[in-house]
Amino acid sequence: MTKETFTFQAEVSKLLDIVAHSLYSHKEIFLRELISNASDACDKLRYRALTEPELIAGDGAFAVSLNVDSKAKTLTVSDNGIGMGHDELSETLGTIARSGTQAFMNQLSQAKKDDGKKGKDGKGPEGVDLIGQFGVGFYSAFMVADTVTVVTRKAGEESAWVWTSDGKGQFTIEEGERASRGTDVILHMKKEEKEFLEAMRIETIVKTYSDHIGIPIVLKPIKKDDEERTLNTASALWTRDKKDITEDQYKEFYHHAAHAFDDPWLTLHNRVEGVMAYTNLLFVPSTRPFDLFHPDRKTQVKLYVKNVFITDNCEELLPGYFRFVRGIVDSEDLPLNISREMLQNNPALAKIRKALVKRLIGELKKKAEKVPEEYKDFWENFGPVIKEGLYEDFENRDKLIEIARFRSTHGDDLISLKDYVGRLQPGQDAIYYITGEDAEQVARSPQLEGFRAKGVEVLLLTDPVDEFWLPSVGEFEGKPFKSATRGGVDLDKIEAKEGDDKAKKDEPAKSDVSPLVAALKVALGDTVKDVRASERLTDSAVCLVAEEGDMDIHMERLLKQHKQLDHSTPRILEVNPSHGLIKALNTAAQEADGLDSTVEDAAWLLLDQAKIVEGEPVSDPVAFSRRMAAVMEKGLSVS
Repeated sequence: MTKETFTFQAEVSKLLDIVAHSLYSHKEIFLRELISNASDACDKLRYRALTEPELIAGDGAFAVSLNVDSKAKTLTVSDNGIGMGHDELSETLGTIARSGTQAFMNQLSQAKKDDGKKGKDGKGPEGVDLIGQFGVGFYSAFMVADTVTVVTRKAGEESAWVWTSDGKGQFTIEEGERASRGTDVILHMKKEEKEFLEAMRIETIVKTYSDHIGIPIVLKPIKKDDEERTLNTASALWTRDKKDITEDQYKEFYHHAAHAFDDPWLTLHNRVEGVMAYTNLLFVPSTRPFDLFHPDRKTQVKLYVKNVFITDNCEELLPGYFRFVRGIVDSEDLPLNISREMLQNNPALAKIRKALVKRLIGELKKKAEKVPEEYKDFWENFGPVIKEGLYEDFENRDKLIEIARFRSTHGDDLISLKDYVGRLQPGQDAIYYITGEDAEQVARSPQLEGFRAKGVEVLLLTDPVDEFWLPSVGEFEGKPFKSATRGGVDLDKIEAKEGDDKAKKDEPAKSDVSPLVAALKVALGDTVKDVRASERLTDSAVCLVAEEGDMDIHMERLLKQHKQLDHSTPRILEVNPSHGLIKALNTAAQEADGLDSTVEDAAWLLLDQAKIVEGEPVSDPVAFSRRMAAVMEKGLSVS
């Protein structure tokens, strides 16, 4: 077969350009990534060999070998794993297959601009230790190599293939030779990177980053008198006693298992014995993965059975709202030849899942109580995902509510619902909330003015998922959730907070605005559901509210953005009887004995004003401009 030439996917070309300019201060991570990939290839073949033992006939001892050729200035990372075929080479080494690549590239590009600035950990530019995300670990080889050659032969196939690239936009694939299955990654080292051809340097890197790998990592002799040496402990980390594992070893295993470069925020390592026997080593990341909100929502916990790798995304181990958790679970009870169908309906796996969820929620609750500032950062990263469990997982809903945190009008700190209920005002019998896209913006909403005047706390909910779990949960400790943007909110029965007596006396007297209300109803017609004098407004002239039982305003906007709704529900326009503008318009309506052009123009301008505050476009920009000009012209003429 003749040599084929391909062009890298656009995102890969950008990535390689950034990598080639030595963005990363710790170049040695390239070896960790290549060893990790080799280990994964061996794990995958070990699993396939359970049903196809002929694939490993005569060579069942898996290993990763490192071979230095000082004369050729090459470092080769070899494995006897599953290998790749022609199409897999093109797909795996020519693209970034996972989601979120654009966000990933944007952050890398920003990091390139900030090159030279040290991050909080002193390891390099802030937030750029990201090789390993989205399956791009292989490309880190170009940090130290001018050219990379991959020679691979897939288990069960006779043909071998050679992939070659200098990392500058193209790669080639041609037929080659390899005596047996597996993959060789040959790095033709740059002149300035000769340190990675030294035995001591290689050994230090392996012991630092890859000691946890469960198969031998063997350094082949470099000089005549050298002997072949195994550089790592070669026992799976989770099988060791916790007291024998250092924090750094846990971190490096997390980096391997999660293909991530941040440090774990929470580590759970447990061995359970009894009716069920299993070991779990789970990690909660300290930063949010780019693909957290991908529609596939797959969990990233690997399943092992008796130390044999089974699958790297066992969805049955954890519910979707814990998809940010990384790590492994190793079961003693499941059969080695378990199939995907058996996983989906396995009672032992269901028990493990139940226990893992209970333990994770319990550990998060401890963190929330003991280190609330740390927990605040965790919740900012993963709270929107955990909230999915409030409507998906009825069994654990009450426990999830306990660890949920919210922003509110009470201050900048995150609060629990228990905190909120503990601050209810006399006469308050509901938990009030307002939904939107930005906490600061919704906090300024005119609908909250009356609540603020009475000292009533309102939850500021800005995650799309909030619109779904609220109706599902319904109440907390007997207090129903009520939207502050709905009609039917009775603030009169809530007593004003202490010290508000004087402020209440200083409030402008409310006028009878029924003439204006009647005129506005006539002018706006079916465009609004109703026009009412407001109890909730203190500073603003108008606001829109939803009728009790109608869809929330923010929910309707979300559905329209996602093309799931093609019409708008008329809203109630509330006017503030104490506002100077409303009083003046009420007088104009009385003098006109109904509706004149001034009041009619004002009616539409008030409605448009209320829409703008809600973040919605005006119905007719041309008419809005004409009316605004007319009202301003009349005002200037009078003055």
